[in-house]
Amino acid sequence: MPQGIRKAAVAGSFYPERCREIRRYIREFNAAFDRLSIKKEILDIRPGAIIVPHAGYIYSGFTANFAYRFLKHTKPKRIIVIGPSHHYYFKGISAGHFENFETPCGEIEIDNPYLFALAKEFNIGFDPKAHEKEHSTEVQMPFIQHYFPKAKVIELVYGDVPAKELALIITALLKNPDNAVVISSDLSHFYPLEKAEKLDRNCLRAVVKLDMNELKGCEACGITGITAMILAARKLGLSSKLLDYSTSAKTTHDESSVVGYMSAIFYYPDKKH
Repeated sequence: MPQGIRKAAVAGSFYPERCREIRRYIREFNAAFDRLSIKKEILDIRPGAIIVPHAGYIYSGFTANFAYRFLKHTKPKRIIVIGPSHHYYFKGISAGHFENFETPCGEIEIDNPYLFALAKEFNIGFDPKAHEKEHSTEVQMPFIQHYFPKAKVIELVYGDVPAKELALIITALLKNPDNAVVISSDLSHFYPLEKAEKLDRNCLRAVVKLDMNELKGCEACGITGITAMILAARKLGLSSKLLDYSTSAKTTHDESSVVGYMSAIFYYPDKKH
């Protein structure tokens, strides 16, 4: 049985604790997006999966919102958010068996029948400690609530798990046209800007080329999720496109120690429109 509500743990720190402030952020992100010159054939792409960062909105919110602007064209009925555990070590993957997911703008319904079936098929357990403070998944929920008010969600948090195991789950999820997958990951942490950008280019090339070899030089807290997404994309014949790359220096103006962020989309080449 579901265990109550998945409480918002990082509202007021990673993102605003008031709904109107979240909406103000998203309006500002979209105003900046609308000022960009993006070709219509790119804007019309309908992805099945995205990679987004999970830092505070002030740092990485624009980069994350970039991907959600594309995902909204897909109109998924169910969104599976997959992120790494930052505060609790465990082996495997945990599926959030809660009734709903709380945000400052209300609650999002968790698709428990689908979650239970997925957990049974792939032997996914539930460890509440993996979820209760996890920001990598939580910061995605206000975006999802804004762009997909009728969609249901599933939260998967992974610990020490082989990327191939996670890739099998992602592959199965993306075979269902009602699903969209959100892979949450930041890139390199706390290097000077020049070194951070050099390291991050490995991650970006890996995603663009769907090339596992490029990942050897990639540092990311969600490297397992990125690797699994690339494996699934190769299996399913998906194409990928890098949308945005930035670092915390853009906000802090401190280049001595930065964190990298990217957003990317994955889509079937014959289903762009």
